[in-house]
Amino acid sequence: MTNAPRAVLAATFAPGDTAVSAARRFTNEVLTAWAAVSVLTVADRLVGELASQVVDLPFEVVWSHLGDGLRVEVRQNSAPEKSPSGPSIPVEEWGVTFAGQHRTHWARLRLPEFAGRTVSESSMEEPSRGPIWMGFLADASDLLAGTLNPDMVPAIISQIVVPRLATWCAVYTWTDGGGPQRPAYLWHTDERRIDELAEELAAVQIPQAGGSTQLGDSQMLVIPLLARGRVLGTMCLGRPDRFPEDIFQYAEDIGRRAALAMDNARLYATQAAANRALQRSLLPPNEPGEIPGLDSAVVYEPAGETNEVGGDFYDLFAAGDDSWRFAVGDVCGTGPEAAAVTGLARHTLRLLSREGYGVAAVLDRLNQAILEEGERARFLTLLHGEITPVPTGLDVWVVSAGHPEALRLRPSGVVETVVTSQSLLGVFPEATFKAELVHLDVGDVLLAVTDGVTERRRNGHLLDDDGGLAKLLAECVGLSARAVAERIRRAVQDFAPEPSADDMAIVVLRAR
Repeated sequence: MTNAPRAVLAATFAPGDTAVSAARRFTNEVLTAWAAVSVLTVADRLVGELASQVVDLPFEVVWSHLGDGLRVEVRQNSAPEKSPSGPSIPVEEWGVTFAGQHRTHWARLRLPEFAGRTVSESSMEEPSRGPIWMGFLADASDLLAGTLNPDMVPAIISQIVVPRLATWCAVYTWTDGGGPQRPAYLWHTDERRIDELAEELAAVQIPQAGGSTQLGDSQMLVIPLLARGRVLGTMCLGRPDRFPEDIFQYAEDIGRRAALAMDNARLYATQAAANRALQRSLLPPNEPGEIPGLDSAVVYEPAGETNEVGGDFYDLFAAGDDSWRFAVGDVCGTGPEAAAVTGLARHTLRLLSREGYGVAAVLDRLNQAILEEGERARFLTLLHGEITPVPTGLDVWVVSAGHPEALRLRPSGVVETVVTSQSLLGVFPEATFKAELVHLDVGDVLLAVTDGVTERRRNGHLLDDDGGLAKLLAECVGLSARAVAERIRRAVQDFAPEPSADDMAIVVLRAR
């Protein structure tokens, strides 16, 4: 009979080519935290084999520490029709269980160091001294640094110290608003006692300053989680016997590393939330509604793990009763400085357009507005146009301020450049602009992109080398504006295996 798990760590993975490698990295982190290096190589191969069979759909990897062994489960909500194969490497046991459409493919590994010993004999050994312990601290630091999710840090802390340092662990996080003391995460070597332990902890006031006290039949050690001069929370450790003297030092060491990880995760989450809020504020506030004779589509994808505020932007809006404006721009750089110019450009375009200024006059005034920003100014490339429905299609008056060339696709498959590039914005005070008329017959498509498309790079080559973008557009004859935009977006993603390091904006205008 399998003993109850003493620790559990799980992660969910999206389908795709990187899913297996991500599951193996997660496994490495888990086994490092549990100091189960004796089976690390086998576990890495095992999870790779199990995960490779389910990469077509989302799946979850769950590792359980059973004291004398480890159990891995690969769970999937929609079971594939193909039956899973067993692991090719030796395991203690394996199997597949079903619950409706849910399938779990599992395997169990025996820890060699526990062979011939019972769990009770080995569950509370003192931590190893010397180099082994220092290696454990280093591995714990790597595991804590591996997450930037503030809600995950308390769970990782608890499962690092249990059962290595203590029988149970409770992690509290303090907030500025105060409120009742409830553990952010609570873990016990015997999971059946977690509810009982939670009731005992609810009846005591946890000292934020730290110290040692008695809680029921356990000695409780309270370690403040201190970072940058602030107490972020406490780590409470408990065990039925007395803590050895050196455990205090080890616990404080873990506490310092845990506090740093918690502080970093909070800072990261705050910055990511601010970036998302700022990014939303820079996007067009509403759709222009149906435009007579026009089929339009937009794709916008900021680069970066947290969608860091970038310099690319787009807009499509009504400028009057019978005219509409569009814009595609790219500010030099990313971050708050670029965002300030992005916001200035988009709001200036809308305001002046609705005041009746032509597209060239709008760019003249925007150029001066950017230059007046002084040291905060960033140069800007911009494609700005006015759309007017006419009986034969659409008339589009366009100005290109140093922007990647706009392309027109004819129903015959011919692709041509339709706008002459003029001066950048925010560079030359004396720059003036002239609008050009581009007529779109019914079925013609006008494509405008930022350099996140044209300069997508792979092995020193760009997507637009040798007219690559024009060739892509030529393949889109007969497609709707949305289909054209998605075809270009997919081609940009597929051009190189690594994620794009630049923002991407695509605007497609098709005369209906």
